[in-house]
Amino acid sequence: MSMPTTSPLSSAVAVAQTEPGWDRELGRQLSRVPLWALLWLLASVLAHHMWQWYCPVGLNAGPLLVVSFGMILAAIIDGWAFKVPNWLTLPLILSGWLAGLCHTLGWSIDSGTGGLGISLLATLFGFGLLLPMLVLRGVGEGDVKMQMGFAAWMGAYFGTGDTTLAAGMDIRLHALGVVFWAFTCGALFGGLFGLAMILLRRRFRDNAQMFQAMAQDLLLVTQGQLHQATIQAEQRRSRWVRLPYGIPLCVGFLFYLWVVLVALRN
Repeated sequence: MSMPTTSPLSSAVAVAQTEPGWDRELGRQLSRVPLWALLWLLASVLAHHMWQWYCPVGLNAGPLLVVSFGMILAAIIDGWAFKVPNWLTLPLILSGWLAGLCHTLGWSIDSGTGGLGISLLATLFGFGLLLPMLVLRGVGEGDVKMQMGFAAWMGAYFGTGDTTLAAGMDIRLHALGVVFWAFTCGALFGGLFGLAMILLRRRFRDNAQMFQAMAQDLLLVTQGQLHQATIQAEQRRSRWVRLPYGIPLCVGFLFYLWVVLVALRN
């Protein structure tokens, strides 16, 4: 009589490991989000004081340097791995909200004037701008969260425009306007980037068919057939030429943000 080679306990463990359930790696990432968010917030406060020491007159853009570093890091990772990780994007979002909360409570941690409310609103606005492309699988979830992190910080920093007015500038830069125009620049750079990739790979007919299919899916979305559009986009995804959209998104963000700020300072 042959004996079983595995015990019931080991079999149960093996079955439990193969069954869908709580993603432990995701759980570990989420548990670290508050700590990383506090570190991003601390970095922005330090950057504020360093900027104040180096350039005490005019707009203190120290926190914007920290956000820019986060965007550049996200773009580099996206270009390397075709994915923007949660350990980067989620703390950026949360730290932007924390900065807004500090402003709401009256804590002068930097020169930002946006409270928690405008930070949350800007985050939602940034999400909505990329939502159609997410539905059509034109961008990944990491790209959307990358934009949400940028938007959360723009809301906390610029607010409704009091930050630039307090710095002696002649223009009121509203956070929602900054998010919209930075996104627009990112979309333009993304279009140029995609066109360059098409020209290099010479897959004109395939890409023309893809864009036609995406236009049809977008029409389905406007007609309320979101589920059908998502299914078709998912089926098309395996044939789509992957592009690290985080790179043009980052270029658009930084181009608009710093070109505008430099122009206003001059």
